[in-house]
Amino acid sequence: MSLDRDSAMNVAKVLNEALPYIQRFTGKTIVVKFGGNAMVEPQLNRQFARDIVLMKLVGMNPIVVHGGGPQIGALLARLNIETEFVDGMRVTDSETMDVVEMVLGASVNKSIVSTINQNGGKAIGITGKDGGLIEASRLCLERESPELDVPEIIDIGHVGKVERINREVLDVLVGGNFIPVIAPIGVGVDGVSYNINADMVAGKVAEVLQAEKLMLLTNVPGLLGADKQVLTGLGTREVDRLIADGTISGGMLPKISCALDAVKGGVASAHIIDGTVPHAVLLEIFTDAGVGTLISNQ
Repeated sequence: MSLDRDSAMNVAKVLNEALPYIQRFTGKTIVVKFGGNAMVEPQLNRQFARDIVLMKLVGMNPIVVHGGGPQIGALLARLNIETEFVDGMRVTDSETMDVVEMVLGASVNKSIVSTINQNGGKAIGITGKDGGLIEASRLCLERESPELDVPEIIDIGHVGKVERINREVLDVLVGGNFIPVIAPIGVGVDGVSYNINADMVAGKVAEVLQAEKLMLLTNVPGLLGADKQVLTGLGTREVDRLIADGTISGGMLPKISCALDAVKGGVASAHIIDGTVPHAVLLEIFTDAGVGTLISNQ
């Protein structure tokens, strides 16, 4: 069935708008953190996979880092393992860490890899333990208390922070024309496994590779201002000001901090986008308007 004239013109307009972005980003590395509703909604999952495959086919080098909090919580519940959170972070003992590795390193990771490959890509799934990709250390929380002269240190178990990214592993995969799909599990120098926030891993990977873009998919349209409108085109100084005056707070603060650190570390731009929008990744990369919050080092 042929297109009518108006439909054909719309298709031509979209392709024409995309052309300069394809030319600009050919050969560039783009790190995408995949999580939230897009991971558990089958249609969004497939659309994300097709976006990643298209990016690769037009000459970009996408790298996917994924989360899996809801899936971990669901399996823990089925196994009757209680979950405790401190300041939004899951307390992870050895038993819980075994579940984390099962979910992130196996079921979730391989599901994403399979979906990308079914749509024509060449994805390879790895964790931070493979090839020593992510060297990690224990993350301890500090909590201020008026009764104490120094902050209270809270140990939340096998929750880690990134100490080093071994870029050689990623260079080999990208050089072989593969799409790396990374589960955010790191390993300490003592061989202990750590569960690491996926945004944090994505930001550090982007920084080490000096990526063109870091894209963090979330369940909201982006960073909202006081008028509830999406803020975009932000420089690092403006983001620092928004943090200082409290505009950026709560659950958005860690995500923005990861994006800000990456941009300050040499990533050309970071994007906070709504992963529930169909083909959100393509819309952000290939259109003039974009669909989320853009942060660059201005």
